Amino acid sequence: MTPKTPVFADRRDAGRRLARALEFLRGQDPLVLALPRGGVPVGFEVARALGAELDVLLVRKIGAPGQEEYGLGAVVDGSNPQVILNDDVMRYVAPSAAYVEEEIRRQLKEVERRRNAYLGNRPPSSPADRSVVLVDDGIATGGTIRAALRALRRLSPRRLTVAVPVAPEDAIADLRREADAVVCLETPPDFRAVGLHYEDFRQTTDEEVVDLLTAARPVRKTS
Repeated sequence: MTPKTPVFADRRDAGRRLARALEFLRGQDPLVLALPRGGVPVGFEVARALGAELDVLLVRKIGAPGQEEYGLGAVVDGSNPQVILNDDVMRYVAPSAAYVEEEIRRQLKEVERRRNAYLGNRPPSSPADRSVVLVDDGIATGGTIRAALRALRRLSPRRLTVAVPVAPEDAIADLRREADAVVCLETPPDFRAVGLHYEDFRQTTDEEVVDLLTAARPVRKTS
């Protein structure tokens, strides 16, 4: 079954609603990290409502040989980008070391390209000893968010919260083992796809991402 009527008008609407559920973070100087591109309009509204700093966190899947959608792991953006490999999948696929190294180099290059496109030469915000809120427009399987959480955890945040408008309950249950808190507004039992829960789920463009990050700059810390 699909939702009779979409729950959210668009990503900005979802972000405003999500922000209300995150009021407990007000006053904790949170860092909102949005997953581009669709997570940025959501994260923008969360950051604006909480008076928080907004940045992007780029995550690139490392695909299996001949099956790019089957993830061996992921490359996660940061001042020192991290590689998170799925040990079970690596043992099952058994890719060559040369293949994995080349894929890591390729995805690192793409991460750098995208960060430069979105933010120029501004360095990534540090999550160390910060209350970090990881935001996306929804979760389907949770693989990307899981890799991001594991990478962020290594950087010693004070608190790590996942915040999304919609996701399947089983994905949320898995993420509760990775994050200090998980905030999800809708967990429909008949979940099929994130976009079905939005009236307007048009693809977010690179230009929109840049515009939103630019608009968020006044609340970023300059020190």
